[in-house]
Amino acid sequence: MTPIAVGLFFGPRAVAGLLPGILISGVQMAISSSNTGGAWDNAKKYIEAGKLYNGSVIASKGSNEHKAAVIGDTVGDPLKDTSGPSLNILIKLSAILSLVLTPLIQHTGWLVCPLNEDVGEDHPFRYCPV
Repeated sequence: MTPIAVGLFFGPRAVAGLLPGILISGVQMAISSSNTGGAWDNAKKYIEAGKLYNGSVIASKGSNEHKAAVIGDTVGDPLKDTSGPSLNILIKLSAILSLVLTPLIQHTGWLVCPLNEDVGEDHPFRYCPV
């Protein structure tokens, strides 16, 4: 939806700038979400294996550390299993949508002045400084 709105209101050059931003931020968010979810899952498994030492006491199931890790795992599972992979679909959808709708947004840009184009008397941008 964003490439359509940006294309219609700001033109094809804005979409050309939007797509790299979607790609870079989407990949970063996908990797971060997947790694964060995996880390919280591994923290819970680490505590359940009895490898976490709290001073001289081993923290295991039932401890406060384990309860906190279970809460973290509850948050981490959706990050690892759904949020990270779904951003891949968002990146692909934005790119394909922009490509398919190129003929629609090729000559639009309702909120910007055309660059180096001769506009007629009835054109909405006839008052833009060119």
